[in-house]
Amino acid sequence: MGILRAFACIAGLSAPALAQTAAPSWLDKSILEEARKEGSVTVYSTTNEEEGLPLWKIFEDATGLKVNYVRASDSQLLARVLIENRAGQRSWDVMQTANVNKVPPEFLLQADLSEGKALFPDAIAADKRWYGVYSNYNSPAYNSKFVKREDLPKTYEDFVKHREWAGKVAIDATDDAWMTGILMHYGEEKGAQLLKDIIAATQPVTINGHLAVARAVGSGEYWIGLNNYVNLTVNVKLNGGATDFWTMDPVVLFFGQVGVAKLAPHPKAALLAANFSISREAQEFLAKFGRLPTRSDVKTNPPDVLDTIKPRKIVTVLLNTEEDRRRIKQFNDLFKPR
Repeated sequence: MGILRAFACIAGLSAPALAQTAAPSWLDKSILEEARKEGSVTVYSTTNEEEGLPLWKIFEDATGLKVNYVRASDSQLLARVLIENRAGQRSWDVMQTANVNKVPPEFLLQADLSEGKALFPDAIAADKRWYGVYSNYNSPAYNSKFVKREDLPKTYEDFVKHREWAGKVAIDATDDAWMTGILMHYGEEKGAQLLKDIIAATQPVTINGHLAVARAVGSGEYWIGLNNYVNLTVNVKLNGGATDFWTMDPVVLFFGQVGVAKLAPHPKAALLAANFSISREAQEFLAKFGRLPTRSDVKTNPPDVLDTIKPRKIVTVLLNTEEDRRRIKQFNDLFKPR
């Protein structure tokens, strides 16, 4: 009897369970040895270190590869990639942000990842240059100590009635994708006027960082988040913050995405890392922090978090670089103080 089979008998594991323990489904053995010769993989990510570092420790333990984890904002990472490309540098292997779709397509490998078959169809780029790691649903949030749930707006038009919230409303300074979803739902002219009316009534303050918005609303520094990522509101709530989200039409959706550099310095390790990031194991880990999966075989945390979202009108927004520039200017013209 082999050592592994003997261990299985002692531990009461069946042969299939042992195989799963020894080799996760995302771990492609055909390229593992080549990846190990490469030695490491560099991951550019916007995921905070509290989630990102232990997540990639799972990958390191399973593969023996060292992960160089570079964390920054979406805009910082995109700018870094563009600068490095102009300089002819091959610095990154995998990018995991909400804006991989804005990276010039010629920078990204068309990768056929095996774990992609388990993802929701909308969570995969048509050309397979990016895959959805988690779902970013966008909805407003509130502080439950200062605002009663029964007093929350039922529609975005209702925000205009709450002038008592003036100066107590926050929004992330880069929420142009959410704004685009509002305009797609209402129409450009009507949507723009609605946003102007909401801004005039509630005087929202722009903050840098969606997690910062979630924490500020959870602490009561602001009473309302005009918009935020649902998973971050849930994350702060799970950690004891006095906050929650509510839904109205539309709920804007985009994805935290992963893409592989076409000129990755560690190409085999990059493919393993990207496949890991969309695996059931990785998404179950991220769900502990309130992140919402792109796989049907991963439960949300809390289990009912999508119950109020699914009946709503979901508007998926994916902007290319040129469209994004136009929408950023439009957002700044609306929300940035003069």
